[in-house]
Amino acid sequence: MPDSNENSSNSETVIAHISDLHVSNNAFDDEIFLEVVNQINDLCPDMVIVTGDLTDHGYYSEFLKAKEYLSMIQFPLFAVPGNHDARNVGYEIFEELIGERSWVLTKDEDLTVIGMDSSGPDIDRGHIGRPQQLWMENELNKSLKNSNFSIVAMHHHVIPVPKTGRERNVLSDAGDILQSLIDHDVNMVICGHKHVPHLWRMENTLFVNAGSVSSIKLRGKDKNSYNTYHIRSDHIDVILNNINDEKIFLGKFNRI
Repeated sequence: MPDSNENSSNSETVIAHISDLHVSNNAFDDEIFLEVVNQINDLCPDMVIVTGDLTDHGYYSEFLKAKEYLSMIQFPLFAVPGNHDARNVGYEIFEELIGERSWVLTKDEDLTVIGMDSSGPDIDRGHIGRPQQLWMENELNKSLKNSNFSIVAMHHHVIPVPKTGRERNVLSDAGDILQSLIDHDVNMVICGHKHVPHLWRMENTLFVNAGSVSSIKLRGKDKNSYNTYHIRSDHIDVILNNINDEKIFLGKFNRI
């Protein structure tokens, strides 16, 4: 994966957030994903964050294809696994071909991004677990001490998403994780999983879900999409990018 220090001189930090590729023979639209690659490369973001379900079944062959497609993005890219990636021993293949399942990075000593593995082998529900929660809290304490802008990325949603039917797969320890996130004044929590874009605000934290960037598994008239975040010293712009080039401004939020 590319180095995270590129574009470090920009006064604005731009993040592209894609999710739920579902690379496979029957659930993945490669033409749409290639269009997204072109759009992201034209955007020149500081980083790209992928919140899981790179593959549809967790097969080795799917991970090889996913790695090839993601390598077309010319900017620093960081990914966490989803429930589909953890199937068929895919959680091991993820580490071999993509990278660590949980990680932390700091950009320009003022932005901290924490990637969390919410997946479990061959189960759809999400779970963070106490050891990973304590690790997250420790990293967030460092971020608070340095007054960094903080982002936590994971696959499963922490707060239920409207228009997604019966709630089944929210984090099983969502209450504990939610309290940790709010208590540590996390600026943004970004997730995927439900293939439906949405934004919640709780206290001073934005909870932003991305839709599916390239899966054919969409609800109703939903379109493939991805999110972009423009982070400045005084505010954050959140933009939903539908693949037909329609951009929907989800909001300008002052930084507290």
